Amino acid sequence: MSLELFPSAELSSGFFEERARALGYGAIAGIDEAGRGPLAGPVVAAAVILPKAYELTGLNDSKKLSAARREHLFPLIRTQARAIGVGIVSAEEIDRINILQATLQAMSLAVRRLKVPADYLLVDGITPVPLPVPQQTLKQGDSRCAAIAAASIIAKVVRDRILIAYDERYPGYGLARHKGYGSAAHLAAIADLGPTPLHRKSFAGVREHLERP
Repeated sequence: MSLELFPSAELSSGFFEERARALGYGAIAGIDEAGRGPLAGPVVAAAVILPKAYELTGLNDSKKLSAARREHLFPLIRTQARAIGVGIVSAEEIDRINILQATLQAMSLAVRRLKVPADYLLVDGITPVPLPVPQQTLKQGDSRCAAIAAASIIAKVVRDRILIAYDERYPGYGLARHKGYGSAAHLAAIADLGPTPLHRKSFAGVREHLERP
């Protein structure tokens, strides 16, 4: 069975959102990120508040969707969502504070940029967002919760577009192809050309190739 066509029952039914509404919350934001693992580029987080009723056929975890499917859903989510916020934290900041803290910073920025203030957060993963907002963390939330799945698509598409744009500024690394992940071709390019300002200098695969005094 295709994962694109048959998302989980929890996701398709809006189970977690409905449970939050039953507790009295009305602006429930799904939170997810893209880009924790790559060797280059920012980490991007998105917060999405979906309405009670929406039409997003095939909505699922962005990692289980093709690039074409994500691009198809991206404008539909933007049109139908009550609010969307995006947070971006640079490679330089990732090196300064570590990837976990940078991810939480991006998630916090995304929530704060919502035009409709969220009163409840559904967060992918196991680490709460450091904000004074009631929230629930969900392991594999991007496969289980519609709002988180929508956030995962927004974050992934935004980040992919950033890396595609950077490919023109830093030719020779193949950023448009691998989006900064540690493919064999990317590792070889770093070894041959050296890291760019876009690379995470604290990450293995990059730090070995920094200039030493």
